[in-house]
Amino acid sequence: MLQLCRLDGMADRSDRWSFSEIARRTASVLGSSTAFALACVTVVVWAVTGPIFGYADTWQLVINTGTTIVTFLMVFLVQNTQNRDARALHLKLDELLRSMENARNKLIDLENCSDDELAHVERQFQALKHRQQRKQNDEGYRLRTR
Repeated sequence: MLQLCRLDGMADRSDRWSFSEIARRTASVLGSSTAFALACVTVVVWAVTGPIFGYADTWQLVINTGTTIVTFLMVFLVQNTQNRDARALHLKLDELLRSMENARNKLIDLENCSDDELAHVERQFQALKHRQQRKQNDEGYRLRTR
């Protein structure tokens, strides 16, 4: 049987320090309720210390700089996670399309199509949906008139 990835969630030693592996682990930790609670506590502590520091410019600069740096780094982390998840989802859908006898296999590489090509395929599916709805409405009408 073909094993596509480690099922135990552990990367090989060579992959342990790759950006993708670090991003995956960091996203897992930072996406937890504990990380959210820690961020909330940080903001509350910062707000409570406002009167102690007289709401000085430096006091404001601390939170502004901290949140800017975290936001900047999180953009790359989130983008990496989204790209990996989208790629995995596309591969799963491709496998389903490939395995189905009546599926249009040309849809397998749809994510690499231009916007115009995607719009064309979308119009095809809209027309298919409308035909199916009309068919169901006609069948429902025939059943009611009997």
